Amino acid sequence: MVGPRRPQFVLFGSSIVQKSFGDGGWGAILADTYARKADIVMRGYGGWNSRNALQVLDQIFPKEAAVQPSLVITYFGGNDSLKPIPDELSPHVPLPEFIENMKKIATHLKSLSEKTRVIFLGVPPANDEMIIQLYGERATRSNEGARIYSEATLKLCQELEVKAIDLWTIMQQKNDWMTTCFTDGFHLASEGSKIVAKEIMRALEEAEWEPSLYWKLMPSEFVGISPFDPEGSNGTITNSNMFGEEDPMP
Repeated sequence: MVGPRRPQFVLFGSSIVQKSFGDGGWGAILADTYARKADIVMRGYGGWNSRNALQVLDQIFPKEAAVQPSLVITYFGGNDSLKPIPDELSPHVPLPEFIENMKKIATHLKSLSEKTRVIFLGVPPANDEMIIQLYGERATRSNEGARIYSEATLKLCQELEVKAIDLWTIMQQKNDWMTTCFTDGFHLASEGSKIVAKEIMRALEEAEWEPSLYWKLMPSEFVGISPFDPEGSNGTITNSNMFGEEDPMP
C-alpha cells in the first residue's frame, strides 16, 4: 500500500471490465481522468457470469476490510444472456437466477460501508450480424438476449435504489453504433468505451452523494508542490485528457 490513501473505485465484472484497461478502454479513461484523485482498481474476469461472481464476492469485497471502496462499478449479464446449448457447457444463467444473483451482489456491495456507492452497468447491445460473421451461425449471443437481461438489471436497480446505466439504449442512439462500437460484435472498441466512460461521468456528476465522486469536485493530490504542475492551485485540470477535451462530459 502506497500513500497517501486515495478513494478507491473498483471495476467489477466480466470481460467488458477485464478489457477496459486496454488502449482506449473505458477503465483507462477513468484512470486518466481521476489521476491524483482516486485509484481505479480493476477486478475483471473474462467469461464470467453472475453465478461465478457470487462464488468469490466475499473474497473480492470482504466486509471486514479496514478500508472499503468509495465506488464499485459492476457489470454482469452479457454472458448470462447467452442461449443455452443442449449437452454443452455454457455460461448461460436463467433470467430468474440472474436477477437473484445480481440482487445478492448489490446488497453485499451496499453493505460494505455507509460511504460505498454502487453503479450497475446494463448489458450493452450486440451486433448480431458481426457476431455471426466471426463466430458462425451457432453463435449464442444476440441483441435480443442483451435487451432482456439489460431490462432485468435496470428494473432490479430501480427496486434496490442502485444507480444503473442503460447502455443497451444509449449506445444504440449513436447512428453508426453497429460498425464503430465493437471489436467483434459485443466487446467494446474505443468508441463504445467512450460512451461507457461518459455515461459513468454523467451519473457521478448527477449523483447527490456526499462526498461527491465527480472528478471536478474531488481534490487533487500534492497540488502546488511544483511550479510546473499542470493542475491549477485548486486542483482543476488545465491540460487535456483522453476525451480530447478539458471536460470529459459531452
